[in-house]
Amino acid sequence: MAYYVYLLASSKHGTLYLGVTNDLVRRCYEHRTKAAPGFTSRYGVDKLVWFEIYDNIVTAITREKQLKKWRRDWKIRLIEEVNPEWSDLYPGISH
Repeated sequence: MAYYVYLLASSKHGTLYLGVTNDLVRRCYEHRTKAAPGFTSRYGVDKLVWFEIYDNIVTAITREKQLKKWRRDWKIRLIEEVNPEWSDLYPGISH
């Protein structure tokens, strides 16, 4: 099974949200449709701008905890290394 560590953004250089899931398409859909009240629905954070794939949940959670400690500018650099335009990656994975 695959596990994903992902970053959502409200817009380019906007509010960021970091999460971990075993179903990236479903989880992003929940964020986009504001299925659950909370941070992402309150701040309109619904664009998938970065993700990594792991085959072990412990490794994925460890990576998420590591990234949560990172400074904002480090997270921005991480996004821009693979997605300089901050394009929404969700349409590409939701087929």
